[in-house]
Amino acid sequence: MNYRYIILCLILALSLVMGAGCSLQVDEATGETETAPALEESQPVETEPVITVSGEQSPVLPNIADVVAMVKPSVVAINTEIMTRDFFNRPSTQESAGSGWIISDDGYIVTNNHMVEGAQSITAILDDGRIFDAQVVGTDSLTDLAVVKIEAENLPAARVGDSSEMRIGDWVVAIGNSLGQGIRATQGIVSRTGVSLQVDVDTVLYGLIETDAAINPGNSGGPLVNLAGEVIGINSVKTVQVEVEGVGYAISSQEAIPIIEQLISTGFASHPWLGVSLYPVDQYVIENFNLSIDRGVFIVEVVPGSPADQAGLKPEDVITSFAGIETTSVDDLVIGIRSASVGQEVEIVYWRDNTEYTTAATLIKRPD
Repeated sequence: MNYRYIILCLILALSLVMGAGCSLQVDEATGETETAPALEESQPVETEPVITVSGEQSPVLPNIADVVAMVKPSVVAINTEIMTRDFFNRPSTQESAGSGWIISDDGYIVTNNHMVEGAQSITAILDDGRIFDAQVVGTDSLTDLAVVKIEAENLPAARVGDSSEMRIGDWVVAIGNSLGQGIRATQGIVSRTGVSLQVDVDTVLYGLIETDAAINPGNSGGPLVNLAGEVIGINSVKTVQVEVEGVGYAISSQEAIPIIEQLISTGFASHPWLGVSLYPVDQYVIENFNLSIDRGVFIVEVVPGSPADQAGLKPEDVITSFAGIETTSVDDLVIGIRSASVGQEVEIVYWRDNTEYTTAATLIKRPD
């Protein structure tokens, strides 16, 4: 036998098997060889991005038209005439346009104090077109609130909501006699809550709701409502500055309703009074008065004979708690005083030098 020929044939057969993409495998049980397909060379696999779709539907946008339809019958356009004098001391009449809203079906209407203060005549135009002369029931310059009344019955009173439940980002609608051109509506969200704002030399408004809903001249006194159609604020002021847009303020219902109730029942509002001038505890005060505490409210002045004076408080004392609530800012203390009642005895915790003291003060009616 020609061994060279056999070996050559085996080599040729083996090369044909390997070239055909097969491999030799040995059966461990029989010892026989068998061919198996060779593994293919891996190829790159293109994959699509995986997008997970939630089964929940996107929230439906609020139906502003339904809210406006619910509240608009309760909104009133208010026009006033104020007697002024010109440069030559000649009398002239100045007309202003604003808004209000019906709080009771027997004709009581809420608006801003700055809308009716000093007015010789006040006209209220209802949503149904009826026109009434309005009389001032009571005003309060400290909170910029006023109540007027018209002689009418069975009016569509607006519902009042709880402003303390409003969150930043909640939808709101401002309704009023914008620009004196009739009742109009704008929508936005709550931007901030619990805002304090100095509106003039003598007046600081507290507990305001900041919103980006457009509040223009004529909106003053109109309602800011939630999506349930409830009044949660009274439109009051707008920040007017270059490069500032969408910043308006409304007096919260939480601050306004107790004052409105007083105006309706007595014709005036009584505010509790402690009798102190205050300054925040900042680095300047700490260093210049060698304070041993870095928080609280610094007393600048105590009015003689005031509740603060009778409670033993003195200038340079630092109040850290009022009526059981920590005071870390002037706003905290002022809001605490306003939230109390005339005649109420409150506990005050304060620091003098390096010692903490506790006293009590009985609040009285704020002097006119």
